[in-house]
Amino acid sequence: MKKITQITLAALLAAPVTLGSLSLPASVSAASATSAGQTTSQAVKGPVAQAPSVYTESAADYAQFLQAKYNIQLPKQLTKGDFIKAIATILEADQAAPATDEASDSLVKAPSFTDLKSNDSAYKAAVSLYNNGILSGSEVRANDKLSTYAAVFIAVKAAGFKELAYTYPEDKTAKALAKLGISPSRVQGQAAQELAAAIDTGLIPESLYPALRKGGEASSDFANILLGRVLTSQGKYKNEIGRSGDADIYSKLYAAYRTADLIEAPDLRTIVDQALRNDLVTGYNLKDSRFNSNFIDELTLTYGHDDIKHAVQLIGLLRSEGIDADVQFQPKTSAFIYLKEWGEPKETPDYKVTQIENGNYIAYAKEYDIQFEFNNTADKARFNDIILKYAKKNSDDTSALIHASWWQPLYYSPTALAEYPVIANNKISLGNYYAQSFSLKENSKAIQEGFRKLAPDADISSYTFWVDHPFFNYLNGESE
Repeated sequence: MKKITQITLAALLAAPVTLGSLSLPASVSAASATSAGQTTSQAVKGPVAQAPSVYTESAADYAQFLQAKYNIQLPKQLTKGDFIKAIATILEADQAAPATDEASDSLVKAPSFTDLKSNDSAYKAAVSLYNNGILSGSEVRANDKLSTYAAVFIAVKAAGFKELAYTYPEDKTAKALAKLGISPSRVQGQAAQELAAAIDTGLIPESLYPALRKGGEASSDFANILLGRVLTSQGKYKNEIGRSGDADIYSKLYAAYRTADLIEAPDLRTIVDQALRNDLVTGYNLKDSRFNSNFIDELTLTYGHDDIKHAVQLIGLLRSEGIDADVQFQPKTSAFIYLKEWGEPKETPDYKVTQIENGNYIAYAKEYDIQFEFNNTADKARFNDIILKYAKKNSDDTSALIHASWWQPLYYSPTALAEYPVIANNKISLGNYYAQSFSLKENSKAIQEGFRKLAPDADISSYTFWVDHPFFNYLNGESE
């Protein structure tokens, strides 16, 4: 066989190996892969390409996220109690209050609210926010209509800016309130400090300034934006490097790729390397859960590759097709058997090998996944047609394809898509790191059992998801 100095999953397409399974970790969770309400998106023809504009998260974006991730759907006529319950849900404050001096006493005994009983719907949420220093005093007024200012005062503390707010001297507070266009005499004391901090930190975007100047009741859009900004401030919103339409997205992609190293995870790697030695799997991937995107499943696709120039051109391709999407870069290390007859492997910083007992090697190659969250299911459905036309090899002539296109490109969805077959993912997790191996559904049980024999105490799971047809064909032994 022709000497090969570096093998990636793309090169394995032509390698004479038995395709029992091939690893490519999905960042979706077992819960998200089987979530209720999965829909099949129909492929549609796309609009005329337009240059993407700068994207700002809207009230509808935050509302969609809140419903998908937390089952929060605010009524149009909001009460303060509705907002308190939503805040408590996204902070999960009722599960664990912080161990601070301020909260310690209240953890021993629930506060004595004068206007809220233990059987009221907002009681549990109010207690949790009280214990976390977000609510104070004995009067909650949960049944009152939510005012814009009450919402901000709750949100600024829930977002984690409370201590910052109370550092504000009068002149700094007045300067911040001037941005909003209100007089310092209208809001005073700690309330003025909290409002000032909310303005300076961006918790309150300029789009909400008119509503605050007017005062009165808060709309559901106003509340959804505040909730979304609280999630963002707490690191619980989408984890992404940017939008495909951002002017600096290409620089961010290159920066993410250059700073990603081969993932070591020695304890985990010992387990899955033995699975390779035992021919339980033909390959696996290592990933780090801290790079999970937290995107909405119905709008998300994951795309795997090893060449960063390909990713840059893929973003450009989507832009040329009028598609804008959230983008998350996920470092990935691919491991597989390198046969000794292929010749002496050449190591680089992004490609390492370990020789095993039979003279073969286990190779570790630097790769990545790009996760996209599209604006709608129609754009997600269009992705397949775009890839098949511009990023899938069907012959040796690649003149009409983007750089480094594969015979079997890999992209997959946690929810059902028309014309996408279903395969299985077999996953082992240790701390932040996880190893995954993709397989046909009928092979999944044997792989799980093999993993459990190798690591009976490890967190082992399996779930199904939807993958592009060319890669499904690859798992079935087809070379193109």
